Amino acid sequence: MFDFSSLMNNSEDPSVYLILLTVLFSFFLSGLIVFTYDKTTRGTVRPDNFLQALVLISIVASTVIQAIGDSLARGLGMLGALSIIRFRTTLRNPRNMVFMFSSLATGIACGVYGFEIAFIGTIGFCLTAFILYLTPFSKNQDLIGVLKLDIDRSTGDERRVHDILKEKCKVYTLTRYTVFNKWEKKVAGEVSHKKDGLISYEYSVGLYKESDSWDLTDALYEVIGVDNVRLVLKQKDELEDL
Repeated sequence: MFDFSSLMNNSEDPSVYLILLTVLFSFFLSGLIVFTYDKTTRGTVRPDNFLQALVLISIVASTVIQAIGDSLARGLGMLGALSIIRFRTTLRNPRNMVFMFSSLATGIACGVYGFEIAFIGTIGFCLTAFILYLTPFSKNQDLIGVLKLDIDRSTGDERRVHDILKEKCKVYTLTRYTVFNKWEKKVAGEVSHKKDGLISYEYSVGLYKESDSWDLTDALYEVIGVDNVRLVLKQKDELEDL
């Protein structure tokens, strides 16, 4: 496909043209990776620093590999120099880690003048990412969030609440349970009535779609003894940290 043999007569002392070509090729392929990441990521958050890092790390990798060449001494020296730098940034999303590693691999392939390997590997990676984007593996748009509600201990029907959660939620988990012995409700600074006890629940819930949140809160408010229902939802992808 590409014939770069005429440019690689002396890999130990590459020409300026070859160095420039390597940097530009790394930039082009890492740009394809960034484009693929942007188009196949369903979350609404696009971290600019991460997108820039995908491009820059490819160029850095190709430069380092070119500087080392076939020299063992250079490799050991570079390893010692890089060990001084401590990388504290953590990528918690496995998919982001894969994209970062792909950009790094592209830079390494360009650094050893394996332009065909870098090109074919990058194209294959990007096409696979787009194919997975169209499959059910990438269409999980479940809404998850926090549900809080209060139940009167004397009149509340806790069993009915759990039945509604089973019916309306895909999954739900009780995360906090607080018991108040006595409580009072004030209206305009005056005590309107007192209760013997109150139970405050907090659940982590998962819904199928946004419209289910209205059905869930309306059904809970219809239960006798249930009050102060609060529901905060987010897309699952937005809860994943980098």
